[in-house]
Amino acid sequence: QVQLVESGGGLVQAGGSLRLSCLVSGRSFIISAMGWFRQAPGKEREFVTTVSASGSPTYYADSWMGRFPISREYAKNTVYMEIQRLNPEDTALDYCAARPYSASQQATDYDCWGQGTQVTVSS
Repeated sequence: QVQLVESGGGLVQAGGSLRLSCLVSGRSFIISAMGWFRQAPGKEREFVTTVSASGSPTYYADSWMGRFPISREYAKNTVYMEIQRLNPEDTALDYCAARPYSASQQATDYDCWGQGTQVTVSS
């Protein structure tokens, strides 16, 4: 089984960028597709970006493409998400998640989830 531990959130200033990390433990990282989702206050959980187990392809929410690049570092069992051009609307609880092999934009396809890391953007 895969366990996910997220880090990198916090109180940040608008206009800059932030990189979130998700450390994956267990022997399943190399066969796990990874995804990032966000849940803002009063809103439903939304897909942000995903990467397949092999590192390609990657997918992004259409409205956010280019703002949230995803990458993975196999030697560290870690997946990253960069949040660029931060604005107060990016305030949300960001989750990473894992599923077998294939990248997916659907939250229900993932069966392993991190605890979430809070991003709070001030203007």
